[in-house]
Amino acid sequence: MMIRKILFASALFAMFACSGNKKNELPLLDKSAFNTEVDGKPVSLYTLDSGKGLTVQVTNFGLRVVSIWAADRDGKYADVAVGYENIDRYINNGGERFMGCIVGRYANRIAKGQFELDGVTYQLPINNNGQTLHGGLKGLDMVVWDVNEVTPNSILFSYTSPDGDEGFPGELKIDVKYSLTTDNGLKIEYKATTDKPTVVNLSNHSFFNLKGDSNGTITDHILTINAGKTTPVDSVLIPTGELAPVDGTPFDFRTPTAIGERINVDDAQLKNGLGYDHNWVLDRKSANDVELAVTLYEPASGRVMEVYTDQPGVQFYSGNFFDGKAKNKYGKAIGYREALALETQKFPDSPNHPDFPSTRLNPGETYTHTCIYKFTTK
Repeated sequence: MMIRKILFASALFAMFACSGNKKNELPLLDKSAFNTEVDGKPVSLYTLDSGKGLTVQVTNFGLRVVSIWAADRDGKYADVAVGYENIDRYINNGGERFMGCIVGRYANRIAKGQFELDGVTYQLPINNNGQTLHGGLKGLDMVVWDVNEVTPNSILFSYTSPDGDEGFPGELKIDVKYSLTTDNGLKIEYKATTDKPTVVNLSNHSFFNLKGDSNGTITDHILTINAGKTTPVDSVLIPTGELAPVDGTPFDFRTPTAIGERINVDDAQLKNGLGYDHNWVLDRKSANDVELAVTLYEPASGRVMEVYTDQPGVQFYSGNFFDGKAKNKYGKAIGYREALALETQKFPDSPNHPDFPSTRLNPGETYTHTCIYKFTTK
């Protein structure tokens, strides 16, 4: 039965992509495929509509962005978010865990899963080459969030992470709001408070392909990153502490450049062709304003995705570990470099680098973070 559902969805997707169907005929996923309980809490699928041509489906399990339907320059729609077709594949997936979700309490890596705060050393679970990645073994991506308020174009979620959760100190109360703007932006707003000093770095780990979910390589996408420096990493992708200029390197995306143009060059930071999985230090005009950080353009469709943020960094990951073994929500293989992530954030391993932007959060303070993925065409 599941195979038939996948084949039917795949046929719908192929028919839709070629027909130029109107937006109100989108083959959206049915919420029945997501209705379940996890740890005694209800899970479902929610559909948001900008009213101006953007439709997004999300689930409260890990706040995963499941589908993003955006038009090309000819008005034909495609689902540009790579994901799965039912909740079971997110809960029990055998491939990419961090698909479309919120990651934290600490997005990205912490060296050896350790950091010191006020003289106390905290040990976190190790889940990535001897490091802690995206919050540990059961981070914010693997829990059910409360749904507090739903409108046709927005949804407000909350979750309370208890003191000691995955080794992090302090009870952390988190609100995340997803909303669609009238200019077709997916706006993500984060707020968090704590009752003890702690570290916080939240982000969204959606995977994109502006041709459509797993519909070919992303190496021909044209990328612009407004950043003159990166944070170089060691062999296990932990920052060395240096801020390195991008001048004359494969990391210079200050002018529009095809992702694949230099991705396989013999460069120490690219690990001899492994690809991009690095943090860029954004050239910010203001410390707090939401500013344009990244522009992604797919020439064949004309789709453009602009990324705006108030954070100091963005992690660009070029889908180097997809191997075609896992299937997407339409039954197609997710192939090598057929999806990319652009995660706005503070820097990796900041708790162990005093010169990096601080990720410390104290009682009485509020962590905030805004990211907007805006879809247009040219």
